[in-house]
Amino acid sequence: MRIALLSDIHGNAIALNAVLADIALKGGADAYWVLGDLVALGPEPVQTLDILSSLPDAHFIRGNTDRYVCTGDRPSPSIEEAKTNPHLLGALVEVANTFAWTQGMVTAGGWLQWLQDLPLEMRVTLPDGTRFLGVHASPGQDDGSGISADKDSDEIVALLADSEADLLCVGHTHSPWDSRPQGMHIVNPGAVSLSLTDDKYASYVLLNAQTNTYTVEHRRVPYDRGAVIDQLKRISHPGRGYLIKHLSD
Repeated sequence: MRIALLSDIHGNAIALNAVLADIALKGGADAYWVLGDLVALGPEPVQTLDILSSLPDAHFIRGNTDRYVCTGDRPSPSIEEAKTNPHLLGALVEVANTFAWTQGMVTAGGWLQWLQDLPLEMRVTLPDGTRFLGVHASPGQDDGSGISADKDSDEIVALLADSEADLLCVGHTHSPWDSRPQGMHIVNPGAVSLSLTDDKYASYVLLNAQTNTYTVEHRRVPYDRGAVIDQLKRISHPGRGYLIKHLSD
């Protein structure tokens, strides 16, 4: 069984289609497990969900930005932070407008309830008996600092203490990572959109689950970031300042 592990698509249908084309070149996937942050902040939230929903045997969990879109929760800076530091006011307004725009698009497309109903985690036993746990940031959380290579090993062990898993797959940090602390295998497939790798390629993982073992293959895929920038400008996306800066660097 071959499973495509995707995370942090962020409403970027162009990047998603590039990843799906690469999966097809690799022989396709039997299932798609998607680790959250599906629609915000990019220019095509509804198109992204339309594509994802058409994939065979697709399963999804909630990311923090999915929760923001549905509930009105927001990332930093908060109103209180902006009151203390007026220089944050511009960022506060851009964040608020971006999530409001995304919520409007998702609602108009009929996807809001579906997004609200996404679970926090996904648990599966692989054919070889490996206990798989998929989360967005860390077990029990869709937000926070997540799990990454620069985190203290003792802190990672503490985060994993009650996970009851052998293979933990996480997103959120936008950086591919593969490690085996304390006998657990942690895999971060990286981000389909807004990747923090040097080349900013879309990243994902192919998990090949067999009856006696499993293997993990990290993949990096170029996509037309210029076309995404053109989309952001054409629709006057409220978050285009931040997004274009990231995509252009």
